[in-house]
Amino acid sequence: MGKYDNDVKRLLELVGGKGNIQAVSHCMTRMRFVLTDPKKADEKAIEELPSVKGTFTQAGQYQVIIGNDVSVFYNEFTAYAGIEGVSKDAVKAAAKTNQNIAQKIMGTLGEIFAPLIPALICGGLVLGFRNIIGEINFFDNGTQSLADISQFWSGMYNFLWLIGEAVFHLLPVGIVWSITKKMGTTQILGIILGLTLVSSQLLNGFSVADTPASEIPVWDFGFARVQMIGYQGQVIAAMMAGFVLVYLEKFFKKICPEVISMIVVPFCSLVPAVIIAHTIVGPIGWTIGNAIGDVVYAGLTSDFRFLFAAVFGLLYAPLVMTGLHHMTNAIDSQLLNTPAQSTILWPMIALSNIAQGSSVLAMSVLQKKNERAQQVNVPACISCYLGVTEPALFGVNLKYVFPLVCGMIGSCAAAMISVGFGVEALSIGVGGLPGILSIKPEYWLIFLLAMAVAIVVPFTLTFIVGKIRLSGEDRFGKENAAPAVETDAAVSAKEGDAAVSGERVKELKSILDGKVIPIDQVQDEVFSQKIMGDGVAIEPSNTVVTAPADCDVTVVMADTGHACGLTLANGLELLIHVGVDTVDMGGDGFHLLVKEGDHVKAGQPLIEFDPEKIRAAGHPCTTMLIVTAEGSASGITMHSGMDAEAGSTTVISWE
Repeated sequence: MGKYDNDVKRLLELVGGKGNIQAVSHCMTRMRFVLTDPKKADEKAIEELPSVKGTFTQAGQYQVIIGNDVSVFYNEFTAYAGIEGVSKDAVKAAAKTNQNIAQKIMGTLGEIFAPLIPALICGGLVLGFRNIIGEINFFDNGTQSLADISQFWSGMYNFLWLIGEAVFHLLPVGIVWSITKKMGTTQILGIILGLTLVSSQLLNGFSVADTPASEIPVWDFGFARVQMIGYQGQVIAAMMAGFVLVYLEKFFKKICPEVISMIVVPFCSLVPAVIIAHTIVGPIGWTIGNAIGDVVYAGLTSDFRFLFAAVFGLLYAPLVMTGLHHMTNAIDSQLLNTPAQSTILWPMIALSNIAQGSSVLAMSVLQKKNERAQQVNVPACISCYLGVTEPALFGVNLKYVFPLVCGMIGSCAAAMISVGFGVEALSIGVGGLPGILSIKPEYWLIFLLAMAVAIVVPFTLTFIVGKIRLSGEDRFGKENAAPAVETDAAVSAKEGDAAVSGERVKELKSILDGKVIPIDQVQDEVFSQKIMGDGVAIEPSNTVVTAPADCDVTVVMADTGHACGLTLANGLELLIHVGVDTVDMGGDGFHLLVKEGDHVKAGQPLIEFDPEKIRAAGHPCTTMLIVTAEGSASGITMHSGMDAEAGSTTVISWE
């Protein structure tokens, strides 16, 4: 009889049976299913299984979180179900069959824009600071800004544009690079193509509207004249050019002999791509992009703008759950390229973030005595107010449904106020409460009113409905049995056993050199929401993970080498996970230095990794140290916010 015999049988039944499973695999902590009909999975019943810590759906995969013992669970499951497990890549490929054409397009669009989001957020914050420094007249009776009265701040105002210009004017470079990265072609060729779209030799794309046609420079080939126009800030044109390069390179790689491919393929791919970009797809993309921007802008400024705002504000959160919201990044970027160089769309997105976060805040108040729920509610609320809504949407609001609807209603009301008064943003990327930094200063008061509506309405509605709809178990959690009172003899015996077995260890040392950050800042919902357990994360400055204490190696990912599980003498169980989503690398860049069953000493090397390969694959190197089971430890404290030295700095301690 297997360790998880009952749970395995129940899980197979609850996911819809063997016939509903297209493919199954696992990573360090999760079972990954591709289901023929995802609706057949009974999510609530699955989450009640003793061995299951949570579930979520991502990129067409239904993922069931098991923990360190997932490999044992997986083996028992596949043996019982009579299903042959497949690789992670095969699961990802199978998952795409669950997506229609629109979902595949949106998925691709999302994967293209995802690596650009940090730059967009940074650029948005920079432009927000520039607003405060140079656009708001705080002094001399409202006639002068900080930059007007201070040479230092005037210099800072001008200096910060260096970053703002790089992010938003030179955005095509990032877009074409991201496309080549996503499609698996040569990234440096994508960067070069992007640079040709924004070259200083060309007329700046933002100046085209104000330049008479007769003064636009041209390349004169005798038989044809091509306008020398740059594509600064253009999104559609850059995307079209990027895909031209990708498919040209794939074509020439297929037909070119390998012995000369190093010379022929780059030349035959890049040169035609640049020509096509400036003569065909660039002008077409420019026209399409401007048309989209004009249509959206017209809708947001027309007599029907309230209706447009109401629909957008109501439906934006569901769009996030489908992935279709990534299209708004392209539209917003295009709106910033109009003569107004501002967007009315982005303020509504920031307000939707706030509204969904306010619903979670109400749930947190309602469930303040439910410790398990609070482990999800609190970090989800914080991330939502800072502009990242997925943890709140999938972890809380969608689970109970009514908080999602209440947030949508609040977002709808706030969006109508924002659009009704024509609130404009000068940049995108900064969502949630900090989103006000991207708003034009003259609209701050109106935007603050819209923010207040986005906070009060969802909170009030969710609180009222939650009082009625939530059960006692939902609000207060399952009652825990009172702890047994130990006799003095039993305590003495335990202390004696602890001394013998090494339970007197009261702390864990850092497993890497680097900056220690709170676990809720990790870019992975399973870790940041503490579904696997509490812990810390490290932004590493070295490349060898070491043991945090004397312990046993209880589980390893032998095929990928990116993670391992440890157990201390006091029963404390740990998970070490190098990087985010690095299971997708299939072991490339990782060298596992221990095997299951090994006893290791504090400071002994466990995993060696190549940070350059991790970053090249598009993943953060952030490494997690998670307490998955407390054993006999109590009063566990996480220490973060400092620079740690492997083997010396305490990162976790207990009483």
